[in-house]
Amino acid sequence: MADLRTLLETRLAEAFATLSPGADPVVRPSDRADFQANGALALAKSLGRSPRQVADEVVAAANLEDLCSVVEVSGPGFINLTLSEAFLAGRLAEMAADPRLGVARAEEPRRVVVDYSHPNVAKEMHVGHLRTTIIGDALSRVLDFCGHEVIRENHIGDWGTPFGMLIEHLVNLGETEAAQELSVGDLDTFYRQARVSFDADETFRERSRHRVVLLQSGDAETLRLWRVLVGESLRYFDEVYAKLGVLLTDEDVVGESFYNPQLTDVMAEFEAKGLLVESEGAQCVFPEGFVTRDGDPLPLIVQKSDGGFGYAATDLAAIRDRVGRLGADVLLYVVGAPQEQHLAMCFAVARMAGWLGEGAEAEHVAFGNVLGPDRKMFKTRAGTTVKLVALLDEAVARAADVLSERSQDLPAALHEKVARAVGIGAVKYADLSTERTRDYIFDWDRMLAFEGNTGPYLQYAHARICSIFRRAGAAPASGRPIIGEAAERDLALGHAGFADAVDSVVRDRAPSRLTSYLFDLASTFTTFYENCPVLRAEGEVRSSRLLLCSLTASVLSAGLGLLGIEAPQQM
Repeated sequence: MADLRTLLETRLAEAFATLSPGADPVVRPSDRADFQANGALALAKSLGRSPRQVADEVVAAANLEDLCSVVEVSGPGFINLTLSEAFLAGRLAEMAADPRLGVARAEEPRRVVVDYSHPNVAKEMHVGHLRTTIIGDALSRVLDFCGHEVIRENHIGDWGTPFGMLIEHLVNLGETEAAQELSVGDLDTFYRQARVSFDADETFRERSRHRVVLLQSGDAETLRLWRVLVGESLRYFDEVYAKLGVLLTDEDVVGESFYNPQLTDVMAEFEAKGLLVESEGAQCVFPEGFVTRDGDPLPLIVQKSDGGFGYAATDLAAIRDRVGRLGADVLLYVVGAPQEQHLAMCFAVARMAGWLGEGAEAEHVAFGNVLGPDRKMFKTRAGTTVKLVALLDEAVARAADVLSERSQDLPAALHEKVARAVGIGAVKYADLSTERTRDYIFDWDRMLAFEGNTGPYLQYAHARICSIFRRAGAAPASGRPIIGEAAERDLALGHAGFADAVDSVVRDRAPSRLTSYLFDLASTFTTFYENCPVLRAEGEVRSSRLLLCSLTASVLSAGLGLLGIEAPQQM
């Protein structure tokens, strides 16, 4: 089932083609009608004719009788399109009977790697991991729903020189005590203690440096100890992901260590293709178009002057592996905006190497920061980074308090379950409803409010509709609605926009498109419910309005689910 805009564009394109093959109708939602086609203005200019005359000829040639009740030319040559009630009713009947609610699968499915979350071993996840994890998870869900083959990759930091001191600290503590300390999630203390020993004790420092050599050379005992660190950290990460309700599992972990054996092959391939240039002892690639502040060519350092490899080498190996071994043709990197230049240079070098050929895409899905009330980086009152576990637990606790004030008749077990759904949902929705590239202020009162564009507002809207059916003693309705009142028509038009909202998430990598749609739909439903009695209506009107209620609940539940947010039936 094509979304409305696509359907209108397809029909109008045929009419525009009678004047100029390939002309774009440029269909957009409108406040003067349901949609507006603006393509006649550009076409008229290229043809050297009057825009209104071109628009009139397009309307005369267009086959829109089964879709629109009104098609008219206005202004300098705009084509206003008003959908007919009969078409909308039929559209909603199709949606109600479709498990996918009218969202078509991609005609050309892609194999998409989504790189997100990427915490570091032996370090706790903090608020800085929030946006990458939430946005990456939402995009993964939507892409999968739309029929693309999604490969989630959690590129964790599990390799490099810090592991020398971490392994030595583990040895000092003893494996049993170290494992116990790590298992309770106190990774930051473990890391700080290792750093204190490294800074204060020369003997420990030397042992740590030697341990790095052993690790990189594949010493069996050192690798075993390293796996202890990684294993305990993964268990901690899993607990965080379970609290947050995201899809990532251990199977999605592809850490820096995975690519380490591939770095020599990467270097050999660059050498064979003549891409490497020595600069101050380091092996570099100079992608075109990147310069320093002084205007000199900017290098991407692949191998450092001491023979070691940095993030660039690992990131390049990851691109090579994802395109080569995994056969991906789209790579999405859900990474903070400050990494824009680094990733752009990696993508450029990958194209120089021939890994990102025609048909392959690599895209930086950048996002802004989470700010505190002072509009600075979100910190605790003590000035330390906010731990993600603590933040999520506080969200649930605060949601429980809010629910206790609003709903005192919820059974204890249900109260706890709903509080978790509302608290975690509020955190996710506040993030996803913010335009991705913007910073946003972490405000507990705003995100947990039951009014405005918030997760709790949408969850409550869904629960309220479910209560209608409990009071009616009826199952969710099906069939073809009757669209007579203006509020019914507005709600029907809102439903019909679901497919386009989902498509826009994929097209723009923007979950906020879906949150905006869901909020508008819930607001439109409120107006409908206030103006169109449901349970007091009779006969076909009652059945029709119950169908509109049922479809609204289904769309809200499905839309929130695509964002990774639960939709409780009772609150």
